[in-house]
Amino acid sequence: MKETWISSLNSIPVGLYEKALSKNMSWKERLSLTGKLGFDFLELSIDDTDERIERLDWTKKEKQGLRNTVDQVGVKIQSLSLSTHRRYPLGSKSAEIRTKALDVFKKAIDLAVELGIRTILVGGADNYYEESDRVSQEWFLNNLGKGFEWASGSGVMLALENWDIQINTLSRVMEYVHYFNSPWFQTYTDLGNLIFAGVDVVSQLEEVKGHIAALHVKDTLPGQLRYVSPGEGKVPFVDAFEKLAEIGFQAPVVLELWTEDYPNAVELVTDAGKYIRAQMEEGWKRYYAKQKN
Repeated sequence: MKETWISSLNSIPVGLYEKALSKNMSWKERLSLTGKLGFDFLELSIDDTDERIERLDWTKKEKQGLRNTVDQVGVKIQSLSLSTHRRYPLGSKSAEIRTKALDVFKKAIDLAVELGIRTILVGGADNYYEESDRVSQEWFLNNLGKGFEWASGSGVMLALENWDIQINTLSRVMEYVHYFNSPWFQTYTDLGNLIFAGVDVVSQLEEVKGHIAALHVKDTLPGQLRYVSPGEGKVPFVDAFEKLAEIGFQAPVVLELWTEDYPNAVELVTDAGKYIRAQMEEGWKRYYAKQKN
């Protein structure tokens, strides 16, 4: 047996974040365009807006309708980005808000099961808009544990993302991964957020070896988290992908863009997709070349 797994780039699917494409599309149009633009799957967003939170209360008929559309188009909805906990934090000092946060959590897991979604992104913040302290952190851990129990029992992966505040490095995310010590709780690694946090991307990736359930790719600048076109920020994509190849990364990659209100969204997504795939190929190429020497 070889010493360790050798990553296979050709087997890594690249998906697209829902907010990259117009919100005015039907699901059939959105999924069809996702495939047409060369992506393997779509990541669903349940954010902190009323419009998307309402998805948690879809009827069985609505859920089945979406599943039928997925089957018809042939492009999967493979992951769910759950950022509603910005609005209803798991670590809130308010018992009423914590109850709502758990309700959101349970409904998101149930939705994932009914839609065949495998992975739920959980945000790395205990109390996003308020002060984080020992009390909010303890409530967050306690309620995250309840979500973990529901998800693991349903065969759904929870993946904690390094966010822009609080749990903003992979080192901090790994504290929770070690705490739960389960294949059903891993990291959702975000390269752009590491630049925003001011830490070294490559060394951080070493810390999550064997624990990346999914990877978000976007470009960022110090002080600017969104709306940076890939290649115009500070994320060292090729170095990062070379490191990912080295640590045996084998998981879905999602291109994260917020271009749903842009009239030229399709053009931007097309260019960004080509750029990211080229960076991935160069990173793996570097790694494979070193293995031959």
